[in-house]
Amino acid sequence: MTAATCSATETLLGIAHDLAEPTPVDPDEPWAVQSLAEGAAGTALLHVEAARRHAQPWRPAHRWISTAASGQVSAADTAGLFLGVPAVAFLLGTPPADVDGLYFQARHTVHLHVLALAHRRTDAAMARIARGDLPTFAEYDTFYGLTGIGAYLLHTNPDGGALERILRYLIALTRPLAPPGRGLPGWWVRHDPQRGHSPHFPGGHGNLGAAHGITGPLLLLSQALRRGIEVPGHRDAIQTICHHLDIWRQHTATGPRWPEHLSRRDLERGQPHLPHNARPSWCYGTAGIARAGQLAGIALHDTGLQKLYEDALYRTLTDPAQLAGITDAGLCHGWAGIYQTASRAAADALDPRLPGILPALGAALLDHARHHPTAEPGLLNGAAGTALALSTLATHQPPSTGWDACLLIN
Repeated sequence: MTAATCSATETLLGIAHDLAEPTPVDPDEPWAVQSLAEGAAGTALLHVEAARRHAQPWRPAHRWISTAASGQVSAADTAGLFLGVPAVAFLLGTPPADVDGLYFQARHTVHLHVLALAHRRTDAAMARIARGDLPTFAEYDTFYGLTGIGAYLLHTNPDGGALERILRYLIALTRPLAPPGRGLPGWWVRHDPQRGHSPHFPGGHGNLGAAHGITGPLLLLSQALRRGIEVPGHRDAIQTICHHLDIWRQHTATGPRWPEHLSRRDLERGQPHLPHNARPSWCYGTAGIARAGQLAGIALHDTGLQKLYEDALYRTLTDPAQLAGITDAGLCHGWAGIYQTASRAAADALDPRLPGILPALGAALLDHARHHPTAEPGLLNGAAGTALALSTLATHQPPSTGWDACLLIN
């Protein structure tokens, strides 16, 4: 065991120790514990991984799971992978076999609610497409939309009708909005990037990120096809999204980069309105987009496409100027997300350079985790997500729980 491995293990177990006790449920926001992003559901994933991979006691994991599933779990149409019944269902799919009996009935119950939710929301989304209306993030994105629900189903019920319907919906999402000649991609949302209405984004915007944009559907479509799950139009939809990313790829001295989002004026001009200074994160940056493009190449057996995106990832994650924009250790837009994404990409890579960048990325993650810790307990931007990526660094193995399926990178 190397010094770096020992230090990563020590740091992640220290975080798990500090988060051993769940915070009391806030009676004014009882739903918050069901959040995979910030609540007990996300932090519970750390304790499940610590028990399965690092021989830690099961009791802390059970306490956090019990807290996340306490009260009335939301199965409303606003629930998604990161909040409500899909989040709890995702969590309940991670405990090891020797304690599965504790959670079997609860997992079965919430899974049925997720299936019903998936069908209801797919019905609503397809009706919206038929009307020719613009969607919102919440309809299709990774966090709260059908892409995230599809990520859960891909790992729990891949042969079911609910996943097939979601994939068919995502394929429909890649077709231009009706009526003909409107000139907008099918995923063009009616609001601005902050879900409001801004004079800078009249008529909404097009988002390219993995968290809220079209890269999320590309990840799910590619992951499904890679596993042999295919519906009519599947390959065409992947190619449509890749073509869109090709159009908006910006060539710089340090490799290709993509804008976070596009306005109507950008479409008209054929030029993004923002400079090439976005951080290379999972949520919006090159890390998430490049992993999606790599997976598309793998799914389509297109080695040229795969190598293009692997080169983009390598060049981004070896560029000091771009890496200087990463200022925290979190999953969403920090070092944990970059390391976890890069480790998954390196395991699949044709490019022999990708595995070689992991030690430097791991050192940066560990440095930020130790010297710039966050007091927040959550998964996306908090200490739990950082610790989970440290587990990958410490063991040089993929997660035993498959927790990073919620990011669609595996």
